[in-house]
Amino acid sequence: MDTRNKILPLEQLAPEVAKRKNRGERIVLANGCFDVLHVGHARYLEAARSEGDVLIVALNSDKSVQSLKGEGRPILPADARARLVASLAAVSYVVIFEETDVTRLLSTLRPDVHAKGTDYTIETVPERDTATRLGVRIAIVGDPKQHSTRDLLARLRMLSHV
Repeated sequence: MDTRNKILPLEQLAPEVAKRKNRGERIVLANGCFDVLHVGHARYLEAARSEGDVLIVALNSDKSVQSLKGEGRPILPADARARLVASLAAVSYVVIFEETDVTRLLSTLRPDVHAKGTDYTIETVPERDTATRLGVRIAIVGDPKQHSTRDLLARLRMLSHV
């Protein structure tokens, strides 16, 4: 399977999501930078997929990753990150977005579930008010936050100086 078929711009994804919702499929939206893919990401996305039938992963653009994570990030460009995420079996679609949160995507796609990792609580989800207004259930999923790209990069830097 060519994973590029899973990566769609929002204007192509929205009608596809509407069709799948009309067939009764439950849509889940997860999001993140996924700068250096690690096991915590895989567990998060697998858990997100278990919340419904279709998992859409909203991937931060390079500009929004830099805004969120700072200078030197992302490590990998958006197209490479999108291909890696799309290659995971749990993932149905990937959409790259420019904003620092997925408020606009929630409003456009209207998923059934908005899945966030365990580094959030229901109260700290940035898009909580929008999700509540739209009737989108928020699910906190994945394993405890014991993995981070920041920590992985720090370990790699330490090893490169040895």
